[in-house]
Amino acid sequence: MRDVHRLEPTSGGPAKGTVHAAWERFVQGEDHVRGVRPEVAISWHRCREQYRVDPHLTEAPVAVVEVDHTPEHDVVFAELGFRAASIAHEVGSLSGIVTVTDATGRILGEWGDPATLAIATAANLAPWFCWSECATGTNGMGTALEAHGPVLIRGAEHWCQAFHNWVCAGVAVRDVVTREPIAVLNISCWRSELPASAGSWLANAVTKTQCTLRRRARDSGAELVAAYTQARAHSSAALAAVDTAGKVVIADDTASVLMGVPASTPAVDPTLRWNPGLPELIGAARYASKQAAHHPDWVGSTQIFTHLADEPTPITIRPVFLSGHLIGNLVSFGTSDGEQLPHAEASAHPRAQPRRLVAMRDNRMVLLRLSEVSYAESEGNDAWLSTDQGRLRAASQGLDKLDSELADAGFLRVHRQYVVNLSRIREIERGLKGELFLVMDDQTNKMVPVSRRNAPAVRRALDI
Repeated sequence: MRDVHRLEPTSGGPAKGTVHAAWERFVQGEDHVRGVRPEVAISWHRCREQYRVDPHLTEAPVAVVEVDHTPEHDVVFAELGFRAASIAHEVGSLSGIVTVTDATGRILGEWGDPATLAIATAANLAPWFCWSECATGTNGMGTALEAHGPVLIRGAEHWCQAFHNWVCAGVAVRDVVTREPIAVLNISCWRSELPASAGSWLANAVTKTQCTLRRRARDSGAELVAAYTQARAHSSAALAAVDTAGKVVIADDTASVLMGVPASTPAVDPTLRWNPGLPELIGAARYASKQAAHHPDWVGSTQIFTHLADEPTPITIRPVFLSGHLIGNLVSFGTSDGEQLPHAEASAHPRAQPRRLVAMRDNRMVLLRLSEVSYAESEGNDAWLSTDQGRLRAASQGLDKLDSELADAGFLRVHRQYVVNLSRIREIERGLKGELFLVMDDQTNKMVPVSRRNAPAVRRALDI
């Protein structure tokens, strides 16, 4: 997570009048707006193009009735509520309020200055109402759910004009295994700036809450290793234990080769687990998690493509629980027991195909058609796009996130550093030792290497 203390934009941020003028132009349909921070411009784009939120909405909608969460989430809510009440004593004198929301953006609790609470209630900034970005547009709570770091939204940066008198800072607490958001802690001030200590308050609350989640995740990892050891004693099939995100906690010699991960090496800590790079396995693990949550005795099977294999391999998936809570699955290779997974669920979880990619050029947002992108390359924590408009930084942080967004849109991960547009491959070159290189149809005819573990998937995709 980025430093939560650093909430203020550089140089004090753009002038209020500049941002409001940019907001008016963007609401009217203009794409290239100046004087707006990139993260805000990207949020505006989601609100207008993807979520279609009415910028003239005057109050937040009622939250969804049915909410599905785990007991671990209840612990997070209680922890954040305790810390929010403490922070409220500090911000109350500054016309401020503190809120806690769940992963859907539903406000669970609210504390702070009584006069400010009354103003907030008039806009449904109150419990039982939804402040997700898809419901209420750019705001501290909803945009924090979309971002992997702290979020500051000031005045006219809010998507809905009715909230332009608010300044808010939010940060999401995320599951340490799946990285999915659990809750958001947010501070909002009416017609005044946030206190200088707001960043440290949020940082302290999130750090302590994440420590609790990490301890729980390490216990879950140890339990998965124990379940794997017990199962190995009663079966000769290749076996691996994966967590609820599909990452490998431990695998035997045969399973490790099929998944391209180290053999017989436990990875109990959630930050050290291995990504097998098998979208079908990850999709199957997620489907198994949904089934097992309602049917603890559920066992399923499907077929997936593994590394170094041209034909699909059958697998059996058995859920593993700790104190009644699903913590992962045991995956047996070469066996086929239990319910057959639907084909659509066995592959990577479906998502709407993006119509355009968002890239950044300095402080300007660039909207790209997918056909304009030749390939994406990782560089540190950023992903860079080779496009018909030159080399641009992707708005999505990291190549993994970009890969998941483009998985069903004609793009393929061919190397840990590269995702390519299959329709932009001009030539395929074979090296002296049989390695593959893709010559891309871009301005430089870039030669993109294909890693050994990704070669079978590339051959299948290109039918070679």
